[in-house]
Amino acid sequence: MSRYLVHRLGHSLVALLGVITIVFGILHLSGDPVLLLVPDGATQADIDDLRRSLGFDRPLYVQYFEYLWNLAHLDFGVSVIELVPVVDIIAARVPYTLYLALGGFIVAAGIGFPVGIVLGIFRGSIWARMAMPIVLVGQSIPPFWSGVMLILLFAVTLGWLPASGAHSPESVIMPSIALGALSMATFARITRTCILEELSKDYVRAANAKGISFARVVFHHILPNASIPIITVVALEMANLLTGAVIVESVFAWPGVGQLAIQSIESRDFLLVQAIVLIGSVIYILLNVAADLLYAYVDPRVKLGDVKR
Repeated sequence: MSRYLVHRLGHSLVALLGVITIVFGILHLSGDPVLLLVPDGATQADIDDLRRSLGFDRPLYVQYFEYLWNLAHLDFGVSVIELVPVVDIIAARVPYTLYLALGGFIVAAGIGFPVGIVLGIFRGSIWARMAMPIVLVGQSIPPFWSGVMLILLFAVTLGWLPASGAHSPESVIMPSIALGALSMATFARITRTCILEELSKDYVRAANAKGISFARVVFHHILPNASIPIITVVALEMANLLTGAVIVESVFAWPGVGQLAIQSIESRDFLLVQAIVLIGSVIYILLNVAADLLYAYVDPRVKLGDVKR
């Protein structure tokens, strides 16, 4: 186990370094942030003074290695737009994103897994035919379109829910549905596929021949054995819910990290964008490592120390 964790940690650090390098290079090639900060009518001397005070006059490689050094000390820098620590800006938005991601996951798991189980176990039945449109709708509708339609129906036409913002508990309902719809379809499809695969195996036929009840076979054998690929998908979708809410937060004016990312990209706030991307990368990596560790807990046959990566 320890050998595996060290191995994964090394790969994770390399991946993070690659992400940091790519984002750092792309953002610094996109434009000069100093020109966004100076007031109208500023002279070239004023521009040069501001560039020098912010450290943008130094060679790019010097800025890059200084940024890596600061990251090693958990210093994400100061926003060039708001002139406050990047950590403070992100920390104020994280609770909103976590709240929205939790709502999206409840929608996705609460509908996706039951629908997937019905589609797998009762394949071809009337229940499966009734559940399949839910999957098709969730898989086909992009979040920005579903978000707009939800606003038009429940906020504008019916007046049941607030159209935007995070001013009340009801505000999270529509963003959660829009965010969780695609993950719901993914959960349903992977659950259905895994159950169908397990139903075709010999141990299911042997259990049926022994007279074991079908419910016991499903809950004590089929679902545990089908959980490995489901765990992988859940880990990836949880990361998507946490880091992929940019569109949904923009549609509903939700004050989370996704909306902050859009605003920081538009203002070319380099350090803030780099911090958001880095945090998103860390989330993906940690959730994938957690999923791998959970494999060994769910299925004792999985030996992480023997895995060749």
